[in-house]
Parts: sequence; structure tokens; C-alpha cells
Amino acid sequence: MERESINFDVLIVGGGPAGLSCAIRLIQVAKKNNREIEVALIEKGAEIGTHALSGAVLNPIALKLLIGDYKEKGCPIEADVREDEFYFLAKDKAYKSPKTPKYMHNSGFHIISSSKLCKWLASIAESMGVNIFSGFAGAEVLFKEDGKKIAGVRTGDKGLDKDGGKKGSFEPGIDLLAKVTVFAEGAKGSLVESIAEKLDLFDKNMPQVFEIGIKEVIELGESNYFKTSKGNDIHTLGYPLGLNTVGGGFIYEMKNNRAAIGLIIGLCYKDCELDIYDEFIKFKKHPFIANIIKGGKVIAQGARTVCVGGYYAMPKLAVDGGVFVGGCAGFQNSPGLKGIHLSMYSGMLAADAIIEALEKMDWTSDSLNLYKELFEKSWAKAEIYEGRNFAQAVSKKGILKFLHLGSQYFTKGKGLKDPMSLKPDYKTLKPKSKSSIKKEKHKYDDTLYIDKMTGVFLSKTIHREDQPCHLIIHDIKLCVTTCYKTYNCPCVRFCPGGVYELKTDEAGKEPELSVNFSNCLHCKTCEIKDPYQNIKWTCPEGGDGPGYTIL
Repeated sequence: MERESINFDVLIVGGGPAGLSCAIRLIQVAKKNNREIEVALIEKGAEIGTHALSGAVLNPIALKLLIGDYKEKGCPIEADVREDEFYFLAKDKAYKSPKTPKYMHNSGFHIISSSKLCKWLASIAESMGVNIFSGFAGAEVLFKEDGKKIAGVRTGDKGLDKDGGKKGSFEPGIDLLAKVTVFAEGAKGSLVESIAEKLDLFDKNMPQVFEIGIKEVIELGESNYFKTSKGNDIHTLGYPLGLNTVGGGFIYEMKNNRAAIGLIIGLCYKDCELDIYDEFIKFKKHPFIANIIKGGKVIAQGARTVCVGGYYAMPKLAVDGGVFVGGCAGFQNSPGLKGIHLSMYSGMLAADAIIEALEKMDWTSDSLNLYKELFEKSWAKAEIYEGRNFAQAVSKKGILKFLHLGSQYFTKGKGLKDPMSLKPDYKTLKPKSKSSIKKEKHKYDDTLYIDKMTGVFLSKTIHREDQPCHLIIHDIKLCVTTCYKTYNCPCVRFCPGGVYELKTDEAGKEPELSVNFSNCLHCKTCEIKDPYQNIKWTCPEGGDGPGYTIL
């Protein structure tokens, strides 16, 4: 098929904080050096920000370096953190910690909406001359003749029917070619995964591991908890997950009597009967949490995974013709539950290295590795390095967990063993015969406590239903025989959007697994957690997916 091709100096894949910060920094430095530069950025969401979701507390350190007068320029800040509150939740009670862990000292930081922040950053980037193309999904990495040097990205075809045939509205993807391609896809980036298969980006002994967060924005009454509480940045540990399942909750104050609420769960969990969405509802119904959100109404919901493996699980940061920034490269402060500032700074460091490479007319990995060198000398490396063994420690059980965490706390992350080994999330599940979870039936009121399908509706998720399914199950038979018998098909419980549905109605009939791909929130939990690695997430048609605006 003949395809149009367009050449740029730099192509950025992903319109999140990392990609947008990289774009802005490229223009800033090029202008300072009196250099013309052509920068393009593609984003698979219909608009910038529609696929952006995070907690989110923003440490403004990188933002100040990028845009010193960000407040004057209208950065969309929901609230400044007045004071941190940290609670341990028992089943019916909450115990306030007299001391907040040092990693979670957020006083003076900003509570933001990732969606709004990305839209604002995009407006600045466009005003500086960055070419932004929303609704264009990166479908394939293009390589030069030797198959090892990245040449750019091919965007996905549009207008295919469910069998992959061309419809009347068919539009072929475009080959976007660049001297340097910046991959800013977020956690578990599909293009980064395809590059890793060719170029061996990751250390097999230290795989990336992930957490999933379900988040809502709740509209509260005029009189609410934050009107009388000094603390407006709340974190919790304990119920409903207990101490042997990694995770915890958060509630942040937002503008206009709104609150951001969420539950984060480590995908290293072991009980195959754990239902991620059920745990979120249990969290909301805890008396302490329920009192804060009482009388409220859910106005938005979404879900996303985040890479938490730490320094040792980061990939190579540069290859011939390409660099990796943000979530897909593991830029995350795992103990502090913050990553936006690190993602932004990674994009800025990459931009500095790219400008140097363009000046030298050398965009090989030797030249682009300046990005790695800049990172290694930076405050960002120091911050990530301190949490280098954190994910490993919290995955332990009982007293061993606290011995590791305690020693790391006082030794700047070194702990009892450095480095500690990691196990991929898909290898941690135990058979259903060893499950200890008791099923609970939840009552939903369609206002404050909503079911999965209402959550999908409030995420504004839309996929054209007559397109090819973007969730590829390699062996559907394995799902309903081996996986069903061993793990009771955990995909129906770990997917927060109800994409996977097990039908076992007729007695004596083999169960069937149906895939409702139009519900997909693009969190990629299925590809990460499936115990047989039988599911592959690929980009659907550009523009499809969630429609986040305030998450």
C-alpha cells in the first residue's frame, strides 16, 4: 500500500506530561541556539488530555524549570496542599498516624487534574510552533534497512471493519519519519514493547512491575470535610487490602467543592479472586471514607496503570534514533506515589540531549546517551534511586515486609539487600483453591456508589464497535479450559471496565469468554496481569478510548 510520508527533525509519540515537556523544551533550546527545528507530536486520544489520568499531586520542581511563570500563565491548579494526613484503616475504624512518611511530605505542592495540565501544556507547545496531531495512534515502529535504527512511526489505519477489511471511509496510516523519535507512551507502551523485542531494552532479571489505580472525581456538598480540615491531601493504608496486598487509598481536595478519590493496587497481588473494582467500592464504603464523601455524586471515573519497578527496572534510555521518557521508561517515585514531575523532567533532559545530537548531526545511541548521562547526574536520579528497592520490599509478607521497609527508610533505599530481585506481576497468582476472599454483594445507588458499567459511561469511553478488536487473545481455548480451571479467569475481576465476561449459564456446557472491547479504558492491566501472557493490548483506531476531562 502506498502511504504518505512526512519528515520531521523530532517526532514525539504521546501527549502526556513527558512528551509535551520534551516538545516545549526542544523549542526553547533551539530558539536559544538560533536553530530552526521541526517538532511533531502525535497523541492517540481524540484530544490532548483525554487519555491522561493520575492522582495527582504535582511537585512543581520540573514545571518551574520549564515554565518559571506557570501560575501567571494560567496553569490549572486545583488546590495547594495545606497539610498531609496519613491513616491506617482497620475494618471499621481509622487511626491517624502521628507522623507522615518522609516520601509523602507534599505540603506546598499542587493538586492537579492530569487532563487539564496536559491540555494547558499543549496550548503552550502549539503557540511555540509544535505540530500536534490528536487522534493519531502510533501503530508500528519504522526501522531503517538494518532493522536496528529507528526511523519513525507509522500511524494506524482508520476505517477498517471488524475483520480488518477496508470500509468506504478507509484512511491509510501515515509514515512519520524523524531523525529522533521520542517515545512517551506511558506505562506499558505498546511501541516500546515492540522495540524491546528487537533491541533488548529491559533487564530480564529486573522486569518492570505495575500498580493499577481507579480514580473518581466526586462533587461534594457546599459543606464538606475540606472546609474544616487543615489537611487536604489524605493517604490511607490497610483496609480493604490488608497488609499483605500492596496498595492504598487517597483523597485530594479539588476546586468547586470536588474531591479526587482513588485506590491503588499493586499488580503483584496473589489471590486470583481479588476483584479490583470491588476493592475500590469497599474502600469508599469504609466509615472514615464514607463520611468524607457523604452526600456526594460521582461525575467522572477512570483507571490507569503506573510503572513502579524503580531504578533497577528502567530500560535503556536511548537507542539509535530513539529515546524513552516518562512512564514507559519507569520515571516514578514509587514510595512517594508521584511521577508527573519526573516524567516532565525526563522529557526536558531528553530534549537537551536531542538538540546536542542534532547540532552534531549524529543521532546514534552514542550521541543520544547524553540523555542518560544528564539523568545520572540529576536530582531525578537521586529521587528514583532512593526508591530502588521499594516495590520489592512491599511485595513481601508479614514482618519481613516491615524489616525491609524500615531498613530502607533509614539507609536511603539500600535496605538489607541491594539490589532486591523482582518477579513479573503475571507470575504471582495462586490457584483458586488457595483463595481466601469472601464474595460481597455491593449495593449501588447510581450516584455515589456506581457499578462498573456506569463507571465506563462516566469515563466517556467510546470505541467504534465495527472495527477490529484491539485486544488480541492468542488462544481463546486456553482461557476457558486451563485458565478457568486454575484461576477462574481472573481477567473478569482485574479489568476495571468489565471488558472480559465469563458466561457459564448452561449446565454441562463449557464456559465462554466474551470480550467487550468497547469498554476498554486503556489501562493495560490485562496484558500485565494475565497469568499465561495470553492477552496482547494493541492501539485501537486513533481517537477512540476514554474521554477524560477532569481526571
